[in-house]
Amino acid sequence: MNPLIVVTGGTKGIGRAIVERFAEGGFDVVASARSEKDLNQLKQEIEQSVAEVLEGFDEAVIPTVFPFAADLSRREEVDGLIGFVKSLNRPVSALVNNAGIFLPGQIHNEPEGTFETTMALNVTGVYHLTRGLLPDMIDRRSGHLFMMGSTASIMAYPNGGSYCISKFALLGMAKVLREELREFGIRVTTLLPGATYTDSWAGSGLPEARFMKAADVADVVWTAYNLSAGAVVEEILLRPQLGDIK
Repeated sequence: MNPLIVVTGGTKGIGRAIVERFAEGGFDVVASARSEKDLNQLKQEIEQSVAEVLEGFDEAVIPTVFPFAADLSRREEVDGLIGFVKSLNRPVSALVNNAGIFLPGQIHNEPEGTFETTMALNVTGVYHLTRGLLPDMIDRRSGHLFMMGSTASIMAYPNGGSYCISKFALLGMAKVLREELREFGIRVTTLLPGATYTDSWAGSGLPEARFMKAADVADVVWTAYNLSAGAVVEEILLRPQLGDIK
């Protein structure tokens, strides 16, 4: 049986690249996002591309993508995802808390509700999903949590507002989890990527070469996961070669 990874925000950008990388590495993937249509398309494309790569292998080892549509800013939908994962009756080898939202603005003038909307997905949803899947990891004394932070987790900037607050909080949550879970053999890694070329940057007018590739971040996640059990990468800071985009 293939190992299982759970990836939120799995249909686009960094999340999709992580789904692709782990599927190619022989993992079954629970992919979550808001759009059921995008998830079904992801399942079809990933399974087809991986089957082509693994042509000639036993069909039983060809990875499966399990799609689950959910708005993880809503507690009941977080609980729905937790229930779906548990219904598979499979150990979760890794959880990638990738889903997030960026709403530009400054604390003193961003629209009312920006803070609540941002924190609900970027922090609260991560908290409840992680808590829901941790007990089995603790029982097995095995697992890896990945938190998708940002350079905004360590460096505030003027138009970051509530987004920076949420990413600082996410890094803090990861640090607490690291201290709590080390004795159970569960690794906790926070990714701190700078500007990565995804749909959100597509209309910026900047050349694609100015950004990191989503696949670069996915490769780093794969490498961190595959270290020996005696090692953990706690934080990974990645930036474009030419530096931050300001």
